Amino acid sequence: MKKFLFSVRLLIAGAMFSFCISVHAQTSTDNSALATTELMANSIMQRHPQAWAMREFKQLKEPEWGYPYSLVLYGFQKLYLKTGNEAYLAYAKTFVDQLIDADGKIKGYAITEFNIDSINPGKLLFLLHEKYQDKRYLTAMQTLRTQLQWQPRTTGGGFWHKNIYPWQMWLDGLYMGAPYYAQYAQQFNEPAKSFDDIAHQFLLIESKTRDAKTGLLYHAWDESHLQLWANKDTGLSPHFWSRSMGWYAMALVDTLDYFPAKHPKRKELIRLLNELAEALLTVQHPSHLWYQVTDQGDRYGNYLETSGSAMFAYAFAKGVNKKYLPQKYQQIATDIFNGIVQGHTEFDKQGQLHLKNTCGSAGLGNEPYRTGTFEYYVSEAIRTDDPHGLGPFILAGVEIAAFQ
Repeated sequence: MKKFLFSVRLLIAGAMFSFCISVHAQTSTDNSALATTELMANSIMQRHPQAWAMREFKQLKEPEWGYPYSLVLYGFQKLYLKTGNEAYLAYAKTFVDQLIDADGKIKGYAITEFNIDSINPGKLLFLLHEKYQDKRYLTAMQTLRTQLQWQPRTTGGGFWHKNIYPWQMWLDGLYMGAPYYAQYAQQFNEPAKSFDDIAHQFLLIESKTRDAKTGLLYHAWDESHLQLWANKDTGLSPHFWSRSMGWYAMALVDTLDYFPAKHPKRKELIRLLNELAEALLTVQHPSHLWYQVTDQGDRYGNYLETSGSAMFAYAFAKGVNKKYLPQKYQQIATDIFNGIVQGHTEFDKQGQLHLKNTCGSAGLGNEPYRTGTFEYYVSEAIRTDDPHGLGPFILAGVEIAAFQ
């Protein structure tokens, strides 16, 4: 343990040095992006030796299976693959091992809730199963695939977000389910109809939520039009929320990693990414970030929000690296990352790096009822070091560090 802490301190010291250089120079080279990313990761591990404690406001006493943790830890796995530092992999593995028992059962997970958010942590299992060949991981992966098999759907075949949200598709849900579905289908050689289904999820929700005038996507769609937040004619929620489009953009680039090269819908998914990216540029703030309520920056209470902005940085950077997006997005992604670092991070007295101005959570319906109004979105808690921002920040840094 002492050796581990010592190595972490060394990494932090070296990363901080590189980070300070990049900030003073007001530039971000490939190396400084990686150093900043490692500094953030190492700061997280110092603050929270147990990953399940990173959502400080919840004051948990034991681990829980949830997507905010996996969002960060998926970034840690990518950072491990980039750097070879086993500490990053171990941090994620410990979290998973605390939640999957000897029989491969997931603690606190109930398949009949049909909560698509619960699929997302399963992405951590692929690398762990490949590296350690532990059957527990495979059993858990199979359980999550079974959930997708029976997930309730709209009449057009779109996955409900949760059992408690009937007839509703949220942009968030594409990130929660589609990349896992695609990776599982590829790894276990599922037939083409699985990829047909995955593409259908993206195309369906885009067709329902896309605003013809701006090209932006509304947060959610209620097929039944029964929800109080739903437009009675269209079923749409009333506003554009940056993080929801961030979820969708990240889902596209991550799903494409596993989509067959010759699948007839692959080009359609790339088209969706390009169209959304172009629409987002029309409402980007001069600081290179986006507002919480995407298109209403001039309204009182709105603010520049770091999670959605980091998600766009990640999707744009990966889009360039994978040749889905034009080369101009390399500089755009770098500028977003720099804008976040320079305007929305800070050091504490211990030399740890913190990420500010992240929306803690936002959704629709449930109790207390979330109305989807402008006032609702800007009233949600704004947090420092929230996993919704930390995860995409790390993912974006890794992708930017890969620029050639």
